[in-house]
Amino acid sequence: MTKSRVTMNRFSTAVAGALLAGLTLGAAPAHAAEQAAELPKFDFSACPTVEELPEGADPGTWRCEVMHATGRLRLGSVDEPLTAPMKITFAEGRVDGEFRQVFGEMTAAPIRVGGTPLTLTPQYGGYSDFLSDDTRRGEFDVKFAIGAGGRHGLPALPSKGCSVGSDEDAIHLVLKDTYPTRVISKDPLIVAFGAQDTEFTAPRTSGCGRLGRALDRVLGLPSPAGANAFEMDVTVGIKPYI
Repeated sequence: MTKSRVTMNRFSTAVAGALLAGLTLGAAPAHAAEQAAELPKFDFSACPTVEELPEGADPGTWRCEVMHATGRLRLGSVDEPLTAPMKITFAEGRVDGEFRQVFGEMTAAPIRVGGTPLTLTPQYGGYSDFLSDDTRRGEFDVKFAIGAGGRHGLPALPSKGCSVGSDEDAIHLVLKDTYPTRVISKDPLIVAFGAQDTEFTAPRTSGCGRLGRALDRVLGLPSPAGANAFEMDVTVGIKPYI
């Protein structure tokens, strides 16, 4: 074995050891937290503009939706609550009778991985379809940007691109109802529902350079269908364009 290969193996082993030493898995999932007494506040500033709607769209029949989702993420060896709402904004309506959507924005807070300095931040993966039917609530692609707090003497992660899933190989979620839609408020219109995907696969990390293999060990990746879950308690604010 060459000197460079020995050095690399020692580096990966040391990093994995440091990460594994700090990893604490989350507790069992909690479901359907009670709704707060006050109505959620929704920010519609990321809604697609009227000019961004498809050609032929009648703004009078279109609406913007802002989804707030908390819940739990189980991904490989990670099992953590989503306590800060993940927010997804999009417009929907019909053009010539065909359902259409325009994506606006997705934002989310970093999810701390156990007692480690690692975080996973959900990001939009480039595809969404929130038209519900009898088989699913909707579908969308997501990736998880990997960050670190720089503690425990860990080497710095790449500033961009180190993630679970990528634009080319995103995690595809097919969400199914866990509890049906209910109306929280009619004015403003706010609804709530529960959804989850327990069948998606999770790929190895990508864009993480020489830390990739060590991160895969810590995060338990790749992870097959049936070993992961994305559970969401969702509230949605709905606002017509006109």
